Amino acid sequence: MLALFYFSVLLGVGATALLDLWALLLKALFKLPTPPWHLVGRWFAGLPSGQFVHRAGIGNSPEVPGELAIGWAMHYVVGIIFAAALLLVWGVGWVFLPSFVPALIVGLVTVGAGWFILQPGMGVGVACSRAPNPNLARGLNIVGHVVFAIGLYGTALLIG
Repeated sequence: MLALFYFSVLLGVGATALLDLWALLLKALFKLPTPPWHLVGRWFAGLPSGQFVHRAGIGNSPEVPGELAIGWAMHYVVGIIFAAALLLVWGVGWVFLPSFVPALIVGLVTVGAGWFILQPGMGVGVACSRAPNPNLARGLNIVGHVVFAIGLYGTALLIG
């Protein structure tokens, strides 16, 4: 159990850090905005009080103290949870003999967490249906989760 926790943290942090570098690259090359981690933090901060959906959009909800730090922390916690899911399905031994397909499966399946939980909860609809450019947002979601998968695989290669 300790190995599961240890490797989930390493894999999750490594993969999430690669995703963050990818976001910075997209900003530098294409002037795309980085993810609004303060708004993600605002959403997570509302969960304990039962605020699951911000129908008018999370940007119209009141600011929460520490929302940026909460958003960043939860971004990494979720990455660790996704890494744990990989290890629970394929076993901790995957770290020592990684293959890309399991990481890719986890990366693609976890797109659903954003599309069906986070984005509707933040008021942008299922799969960003109410975003200014839904297809661009969906494409970036998919590519981002593939980058996360590359991060899972690459981190396993480095630590295994």
